[in-house]
This record gives sequence, structure tokens and C-alpha cells, in this order.
Amino acid sequence: QVQLVESGGGLVQAGGSLRLTCVASGSINSVNTMIWHRQPPGNRREMVAGISSSGRINYADSAKGRFTISRDNARNTVYLQMNNLKPDDTGVYYCNADLYYTDGEEVHGPVVYWGQGTQVTVSS
Repeated sequence: QVQLVESGGGLVQAGGSLRLTCVASGSINSVNTMIWHRQPPGNRREMVAGISSSGRINYADSAKGRFTISRDNARNTVYLQMNNLKPDDTGVYYCNADLYYTDGEEVHGPVVYWGQGTQVTVSS
């Protein structure tokens, strides 16, 4: 059983900062790319930032210069440091990871797992 759990969301004023954390746990063999997405109210889910297992990073244009993604491979954890937050950053933030897991006998994957999301609200 594999699960991803996000944390770190909350209510912050415009210009403030938050740090989101996503931990992948369970019978994980290895984790490939980990990606942060967000879903603003009434809108579709969109990619915010992604990081590969080798550290290659890409950002949505809206995140460049304000957000920083990083990961701890030993802990199967990805972080999103968000600075200079704007009301438009409001939404539910999700992480996903494509990974290999084991059932004790074989390794399966890659399979994409999603977390349950964490709410970020930026007030003006």
C-alpha cells in the first residue's frame, strides 16, 4: 500500500510564504518524478512545479521566481517553498509521484499516485 500525504497549507496574507510537504510512504521501491499541482476554485487542476529523481526541475510560468521545489530522495519527500504569495495562488495543492512499489515478491510500476490535497488560501 502506497500513499502520498500533503501538509503545510493554510491561510496567509498576500506577500506571505508557505512551505508545502508531500511524503510518499509504503512499500516503495523507487520514486521517479514528483509534481505539485493546484486546483483554483472553479478551475481545472494545473501543474505548478515538478522535479525528477535526478533533480531536473520545471516550473509553470506563474511559479517562476516565487516558488522553489526540492526533494529528499532518502525520505521520498517533495517540498514546495512558496514566497510572495498572491490571491491567485489560492487553491487546493496536490502532489503526485510516479513510482515503483513492491508486493514483497515483485516490483511493479511505474504507477502514478496522488495525495489528498492541502488547501492554500491567500487573502488580499
